[in-house]
Order: sequence, then C-alpha cells, then structure tokens
Amino acid sequence: MEQHPNTTPAIRVSALTKSIQTATHKVDILRGIDFEIQHGEFVAIMGPSGSGKSTLLGLLAGLDSPSSGHILLDGEDITGLDEDHMAMLRGRKVGFVFQSYHLLPTLTAEENVLLPFELTGGSGPDGRKRARELLESVGLLERADHYPVQLSGGEQQRVALARAFMVRPPILLADEPTGNLDSQNGQHILELLISLNQREGTTLVLVTHDAVLSNRASRRIVLRDGLIVQED
Repeated sequence: MEQHPNTTPAIRVSALTKSIQTATHKVDILRGIDFEIQHGEFVAIMGPSGSGKSTLLGLLAGLDSPSSGHILLDGEDITGLDEDHMAMLRGRKVGFVFQSYHLLPTLTAEENVLLPFELTGGSGPDGRKRARELLESVGLLERADHYPVQLSGGEQQRVALARAFMVRPPILLADEPTGNLDSQNGQHILELLISLNQREGTTLVLVTHDAVLSNRASRRIVLRDGLIVQED
C-alpha cells in the first residue's frame, strides 16, 4: 500500500491517562501510554477485557476526554477542544464503525450512508452517487431502498461500513466490527475493511479480540491493565 506523503503521523498519543472516580476509589483505566500511527497504516489494538482498548478508541474519536496527556490527529491536538469543535473535526477527519451498527431505523440504507455527507453540509447528486458507489462496493446496491429492519446483521454492518467511508475520512476507527457477526459474515466485513482501507488510503485502527483478524494488520498494539505491553 502506498504511504501517505504527509510526514506528520495520522495519530500521535503521548502520556495518555484515563481514570474514573467511583464511590470508594479511583480506577486507572489507561496509565500513561505513548504511540504513533502513520498515514495509511492498519493497526489492531488488542488485549483482554478491561485492558482499556475501547476506552482508548473512544478517546481517539473524541467521544471522551482523557484525564491527562495529549492526542493529536493529523497534527491537531484534540484534547482541549470543546464539543462543537470536536464534532467539526470528527466530521472532517474521523469515521467510526461500531459493533452494534447504529443505523437510524427510519432511514433507508442509502439515506444512512448519505447521513455523514449531509451532516457536514453536503448536498446534490455527487453525494448520492458516492453513496451508491459505496453500497455497490459492499455488495448492497440492490438493497439501497431497504430499511435496517429489512436487513440481516451482516448487511447492516456493511451499510455501517459504507457510511463510515462516505466523507473519505483520513482516519477510520472500528470497535469490534465483526463481534456480532458469524465467522462467514465477519470474514466478509474484514475483507471489505481492508479493501476500502487500501483503496481509499485511510488509516485504519481496529479494536479486536480476534487473533486471526489482528494478523491481517500491519501492526499490533497490545494493552494490559491500561499499559502497552507489546507493539509489533
């Protein structure tokens, strides 16, 4: 895969911590981690339950704020942004694929894919053309007018994948995207992720428990007890 000519890392994390205060004590979820991810890389974040994987992904997406440390997306420090500015940055730089799809039930597959384009102010035939091209790339063009309730779990995840790529985000974050799927559908989603990652030049960061899936990544970051214990 051709590397992005930009020499600034797609993601830079430095001295990142996240703690929460319970009624009786403080829980340290992330305990000071550092790493960089270059443009166009496919990185798998692994570790046992409770290691901090999903917390880290939420922080990278700006869905939560760290207790300390910094996250830079394409050189832009997101740790001090308010919600409005973070939402604008997410619209420009970050796509997200959830384990549970999060499609809007009142919108068709095509309308769900179009949604990020419209939320960032896009309109006109170019958006519709792009949405239909993406649905075709995930094998669902003939289902464009179907609502989520009319689609299988695997089909809904393919729609969610197309939606994540709609505005050509430089960075795509995926949280266990095959976790709710059988092995056949999970393999299909993985192949689509890799294909779209390569075709679009997107930096792909994926949280997974699946060793087979992680072996397809160009690099793995393994967390345990809130610390990076392996990076290869």
